[in-house]
Amino acid sequence: MASYPSFNPNVPPVKGETLEARTNLPVSSPFEPGSVFKVITLSAALETTNIRPGTIINCGNGKITLFKRVIHDHHSYASLSMADVLAKSSNIGAINIGLRVGEKNLYEYVKRFGFGKSTGIPLPGESSGRLRPLKQWIPSSIGSIAMGHELSATTLQLAQASAVIANGGMLVKPRMTLKPPRSGDNVPAPIEPYVQPVRVLQPETAITMRQMMEGVVLYGTGKKSRLDGYTSGGKTGTAQIYDVKARAYTHKYNSSFMGFAPLNNPAIVVVATLNGTALMGGDASAPVFKAVATAALRFLDVPKDLPDFVAKPDDGKTQSNDLAIADLGGGNPLDDDEQPAQLAGVGTAAAPAAPRLPALTMGPVIEVPPMLRKEALLTGPRVPNFNGKTLRDVLEQSAALGIQVQFSGSGLAAAQQPAPGTPLRQGERIRVQFAR
Repeated sequence: MASYPSFNPNVPPVKGETLEARTNLPVSSPFEPGSVFKVITLSAALETTNIRPGTIINCGNGKITLFKRVIHDHHSYASLSMADVLAKSSNIGAINIGLRVGEKNLYEYVKRFGFGKSTGIPLPGESSGRLRPLKQWIPSSIGSIAMGHELSATTLQLAQASAVIANGGMLVKPRMTLKPPRSGDNVPAPIEPYVQPVRVLQPETAITMRQMMEGVVLYGTGKKSRLDGYTSGGKTGTAQIYDVKARAYTHKYNSSFMGFAPLNNPAIVVVATLNGTALMGGDASAPVFKAVATAALRFLDVPKDLPDFVAKPDDGKTQSNDLAIADLGGGNPLDDDEQPAQLAGVGTAAAPAAPRLPALTMGPVIEVPPMLRKEALLTGPRVPNFNGKTLRDVLEQSAALGIQVQFSGSGLAAAQQPAPGTPLRQGERIRVQFAR
C-alpha cells in the first residue's frame, strides 16, 4: 500500500500541521468509486438474468429518464453489446443492465463483494465505506448504484472486489504478511490466521468477467494500462466529487483503475486511485497500474504469457472518457450527512505556493492463491499450430474451428500464444505474431 503525499511516520507532526496528510488513504478514505463499480453490476447480471456478453443493450443515445430524473452519458451510444458496455463504460448501458438485475439482487451482490463493511485488516482507522440499506434507497438509486455513485468504498475494498474476479469467484480476506526472519534471527514473522475464502460468483461467471475486462484493456477505456508481455484485465472509473457546501457535483474526479494479470492465471491484483484530479481514470490511473503491475510481475518472476509484440501507438479513436456522471438533473439524492466525509480532495495537502496535486492512493498488490485458480476445469479445443502460415491460412483455419485470433505484424506466422497443443479455454483468443 502507498499514499501520496507521503510523510515520515518517525517524525512527529509539527504544530499546526493537519493530520489529514498522515491518513493511510487505501484503508481510511472512502470515496464514490464510479465506473469501476460496473464490474459488480455486470457480474450480478450474468448470474441473475439471461444477459450475456453478446446481448445488445439499449444505451438510449446517451440519455435516459429514470423516475423523472434525467441521466446523461459521457458519449452518445444507441446500443452496445454487454461486453462493449463495459469496455466503453456506457453509463446508460450499465443502468439498463442494473434495472434488469433489480434492486434486491444488485444490493445482495454489492454486499457479497464486501462493500459496506470493513475487510478486517489489522490497521488502524479502517473505514467500512458506506452502503445504505435497501429500504433507504430512493427510486432512482438503482441507476446511481449501477454506475458507482450513492455509495462509497476504500481502495482496499476495490482491491478485494477485483480479486474476486481474479480468484475464480472467491472472496479472499486481505492479510498482512511479513518477510520470513533472516538466518539466525529468532524473531518470528507474524502472519494473520488464514480465513476460508467465500464463494461470491460461479467460476464461469468470473471467467466471463475476465474476458470482458480484457476488452477494457485491449480496445476500451483502459488501453493505457496494457502490459508488455502479459495479458491483463481491468476497469477504469471516474466519479464526480460532491461538494457538500455547494450542494453540487464538481469537475474534480476520483479516478481509478483496478485490474489483474495475467488474464487466465492471475498472480496479482493492483488498484490505483487519484482523488481530486481533473483527469479520467483511463488517463490518470491506468498508467499507474501499468507501472506497478510490470514491476510486481517481474519481482514475483511471473512467466510472460504473450510474445513480446511491439504495441501499436494509440490512434486516439478509443474514448478514454468513462465518467460516471452523477448530476442527475435534480441535485444529489442524498442528505448532507449521507455524503462520504472524505470525498472532496482527500489528502491533497500541498505547500501554499505549489499547485494542488491529486492524492494518489495505491491499493495493495494482492497475490492470488494458486489453489483458487479454476480455469483448468473449463477447456475447449486444442490450439492449432500456425507457425509458417500466411494470415489468410490462419484466418481460414481459425474460422473453421470457431476460435478467435488476434494478430499483429505481416508476413508469415512466427510466434503464437498459447502454444500449439494447449487446451483452449472457452472464449480465449489466440495471439499470433507475423514477421517477414
